[in-house]
Amino acid sequence: MGEVDGVGRSLPITMFPPTPLGLESLYSLCRRIYPDQSNPLQVSALVKYWLGGPDPLDYISMYTHPGFPEQDIPPHWHYISFGLSDLHGDGRVHDVSGPDTPSGFGFELTFRLKREPEETAPPTWPAAVMQALAKYVFQSGNMLCVGDHVSWHCALDNSESRLQHMLMTEDPQLRFTCTPFGTVHFVQIVGVCAEELRASQHWNGTGVLEILKRLPGTGGPWLITDMRRGESMLEIDPSAQEEVAKGIETEGSNLSGVSARCSWSQLDPEDREFESLIGDGGLLREGPATKPEFHGPPNLSEQDSEQIKTALQKGLLNTKPVLPPIGNSADLSNTNDDSCWKDASNNELEVLESTELLVNKRLEGLHLTFNWESGSLLPLAIKGRVKHGRHFTFQSVLGDTAITLVAASVTGALVCPEHPYMARGSWLQVLISDDLAQQMAESLEVLGRFEDIGQVPAAISLPKTFTWPDHKFAITIIKDKI
Repeated sequence: MGEVDGVGRSLPITMFPPTPLGLESLYSLCRRIYPDQSNPLQVSALVKYWLGGPDPLDYISMYTHPGFPEQDIPPHWHYISFGLSDLHGDGRVHDVSGPDTPSGFGFELTFRLKREPEETAPPTWPAAVMQALAKYVFQSGNMLCVGDHVSWHCALDNSESRLQHMLMTEDPQLRFTCTPFGTVHFVQIVGVCAEELRASQHWNGTGVLEILKRLPGTGGPWLITDMRRGESMLEIDPSAQEEVAKGIETEGSNLSGVSARCSWSQLDPEDREFESLIGDGGLLREGPATKPEFHGPPNLSEQDSEQIKTALQKGLLNTKPVLPPIGNSADLSNTNDDSCWKDASNNELEVLESTELLVNKRLEGLHLTFNWESGSLLPLAIKGRVKHGRHFTFQSVLGDTAITLVAASVTGALVCPEHPYMARGSWLQVLISDDLAQQMAESLEVLGRFEDIGQVPAAISLPKTFTWPDHKFAITIIKDKI
């Protein structure tokens, strides 16, 4: 007898791998908030990061939220990332951790975008922004926390929108959860104008976020980004400017450092170079900037580089970690050198022995050079940090060079009143005494106030050099690289 078709043979069975436990924990949280959207639209990395792909986020889910108009919460799209936390728990992406420790980087990103009436599907550009931020986190090791800012320098959606930068807040619904592989916070991206970014830098991000929550048309209590918003908070409510100014005066700035294009050189107060910097006016001179010569070692040992990185992240007083601003993807990939800068990677420089990196070097005179974007933050560094007894660090994007301005009250620094300029390897510390801080605050006021939008004021011609001869100290501001 012939066999009945199918009997005695193995039938193919389609098997799907189980959802990783970390990912399932996050999915479960999303299902509790969106029970009617169990299968949302999702952007997925074609080749996963742990298989060699370029995108660190495995998935970005996109939900539709009806909003609560009576609470000033409009309908919007809600984007949620999966990949900054540990989804798998097997070491393929993140170090294995337990339930009581941060999972992966300890957070995921979210974004709430106001839904336009004509939209039937969520735009996908927020997913690209989230992937770019995730790449920055993976490459730098810097986490994004509530109150942090990200300078982007172009409209988030590549339109003509004024929202060209970002602040970070806590997602009002997701907030925080625990997974088998650790804890996860949900950090929400908020699109902001240049004026709001600058206010955050000079004061603090959380204060600006609170103003945005209460003003009409700037996001509401859930801080929903509206790319069509045409006015900054300072234009909507002029009293907000007074509130920020008062906060700067009484509290100072929470920003302790930025990435920058900067360099330093030693000046001999007896030579003609220093005399030429002083010029006829004594405090301010326009004209070609002196090209700084790099006097630190060209390379840092892995150990010393890690020490500097740790110190910069913790801060001299264990205050808020340094968070460098981030450009768009084009800025992140732009590594071309600039003729006005001499980087530690210059092949013409002699490689020093690693033992020399541990030697503290005293400088009798000092010349700092910054590009405009970095130099425009000097008033913040002096008035918002140093004059409040804190420190501020400019960390070079071109190498390991770091310049830390230190108030006299900061403990644990290399500098002291007898030796105000000290270098250890490529890390320079500059002691700003009370009288120098006052002089610098007055001289640098021309660089702009927090309400200025970061453009070079019409009254300033770059390059511009400021000098303080009694302190054997000079700073030159040059044009941003095009």
